[in-house]
Amino acid sequence: MTDFRSELGSLADAGAPVAPLDVVGVERAALEQYLGSMLTIRLAEEAIGALVEEGLARTPCHLAIGQEAIAVGVSSALRPSDRVFGGHRSHAHLLALGGDLDGLFAEILGKATGLSRGMGGSMHLYAPGVGFHGCVPLVGATIPIAVGAALACRLDAGDAVAVSYFGDGAAEEGVFHESLNLAASQRLPVLFVCENNLFSSHLDILLRQPSDRIARFADAHAIRAMTVDGNDVLAVAAAAGALVRHARSGGGPAFLEAVTYRHRGHVGPNDDVDVGVRRTMSELARWKRRDPIERLAAALLGAGYATAASIESLREGIRTRIGAARARAESAPYPDPAALLDAVYRERR
Repeated sequence: MTDFRSELGSLADAGAPVAPLDVVGVERAALEQYLGSMLTIRLAEEAIGALVEEGLARTPCHLAIGQEAIAVGVSSALRPSDRVFGGHRSHAHLLALGGDLDGLFAEILGKATGLSRGMGGSMHLYAPGVGFHGCVPLVGATIPIAVGAALACRLDAGDAVAVSYFGDGAAEEGVFHESLNLAASQRLPVLFVCENNLFSSHLDILLRQPSDRIARFADAHAIRAMTVDGNDVLAVAAAAGALVRHARSGGGPAFLEAVTYRHRGHVGPNDDVDVGVRRTMSELARWKRRDPIERLAAALLGAGYATAASIESLREGIRTRIGAARARAESAPYPDPAALLDAVYRERR
């Protein structure tokens, strides 16, 4: 099979030098918030992985471990009134918006106190109170819904924006291109966020597409686009801030491509290095040198904003909260089977 061409360069090169994060000009409080949010996502997903390994989670769980900087950076530019949509790997998107740990763990375990009443599982999360309006497992399926939400934002005559998260594999779905075309032609306030982790399930992007740069499709539709290091939370936050301002001010849609690499397999807690094309333990080890959490922690230490002890204390505090959320979820009741159709049909009035 003939290899196609990489346009991402060092962003997609596991062996490229890892530059330290530049925190000059960034408020200390923002840096600390970024670290706390990324740690919450990381530790929550590790705990979800443990539930899978223990046989307690009966729902397929797609983990974003290694990709936390994207959700956190994008969410820093959003408001609760914005309308965010995810896909099958969306725990991070929910938590970065301030989503409820108790509700997430209860949903993972199929309990009535879950975000979707225990009837949706990992890939059907819903928390409109923080701006998360849903996710589904069908690849690319929420992209057109986000475009529709952007139209609703315009009709509401406010300045809210819609956000659609998806992976590089979704760019191979027809609805992706239709959605970009409609958003561009109608100048809708939507931010498309491609979490380009270079794999669709187990297949390398350069075995599926003629280029590894997904933002080229935004170029084709005359949509303002940026491609950034998705393991640099500061780069993601800066780009997302600029693109959201563009969409919010009436400039039309925007497209953010964040290049990253997931530490776990396509689904579940394993590495999946034995089933993928070109996905090896040595490559994974090289990518882990770009761990977004470790890079930000190193920057905080270097700037004198944190100590090893303070970071460990933060980590332990978050781990305690997650443990408590898991315990409450385990003790919560399952849904009453009689309630199965409650959210399907509306009663006649």
